[in-house]
Amino acid sequence: MTGVLNTVDQRTKLVGENRLELLLFSLNSSQMFAINVFKVREVIKVPPLTKMPGAHYNITGVASLRGVSVPIIDLRAAIGFPPSRLENQEENLIITEYNRTVQGFLVGQVRNIVNTTWSEIQPPPKTAGRSNYLTAITRIKDAESEKIIEIIDVEKVLAEIIDYDVSISEGVLDEQLAAQMIGRNVLIVDDSSTARAQVKGTLSQLGLNILECCDGLQALRLLQSWCDEGKDVANELLLMITDAEMPEMDGYKLTHEVRSDPRMKDLHVVLNTSLSGSFNDAMVKKVGCDRFISKFQPDLLVEVTQNRLRTVLGL
Repeated sequence: MTGVLNTVDQRTKLVGENRLELLLFSLNSSQMFAINVFKVREVIKVPPLTKMPGAHYNITGVASLRGVSVPIIDLRAAIGFPPSRLENQEENLIITEYNRTVQGFLVGQVRNIVNTTWSEIQPPPKTAGRSNYLTAITRIKDAESEKIIEIIDVEKVLAEIIDYDVSISEGVLDEQLAAQMIGRNVLIVDDSSTARAQVKGTLSQLGLNILECCDGLQALRLLQSWCDEGKDVANELLLMITDAEMPEMDGYKLTHEVRSDPRMKDLHVVLNTSLSGSFNDAMVKKVGCDRFISKFQPDLLVEVTQNRLRTVLGL
């Protein structure tokens, strides 16, 4: 495991090229799971953990890492496996940053990092049902066989532990815009059903009509079909809010394709992602997004939407 993440800072160039790197790990079974390397801060052996009375049942304790208290989530239990683990099996912590918070995930063996493209990442089978904890699957070939890799929907795991409130703070809503909001279309593009529900739950309070796509390719095909029908995409949609990381086509590539098509180049695009803000500020400029928002901030979502409407109305 030594050095497995020692070049993370150099991997940022993959984002925006419809590529990603996955950190593979097990949960004390033969099945392989993965998360995006770019959200991983470090991988460490399990340090002493302090129990927290009254904590969520999937939080196994708190670790002190360089003076910072980090909650540790038993990922095996969180995605529905029996929480008990056998003695003498390897355990590691994957320290991550999601939605402006740092947390550790207790896993089994950390295997390796694989480089792939978002086009090779597929949504989970529909027969898996809505309650599964996957955003996607992919296949990795080794010398012996081809293995299915399951990519964890970390946002769903966190949403079941952290209470994400979609209520809007007093004073954020512009009452003068309320009537103008009703019925306008907003397109949400995100592979996580949990993330889509959070944005929809926030913006639906404004009377907006919410359309949803679960990956960038699906969204692009929808927009292209509207263009082929002679519709003005920028008039059809008040704005498009897209995640960065998605199967088949990521949000950066989606934005690039939108900006490259004269028929939809004026569509207002907001990047709403759990990836780090400093990096995304640069990516917004590179691919032409209009705004970046780090997840999950209901008040900021509302403010950005209202500002867009003010521009449309010439206010």
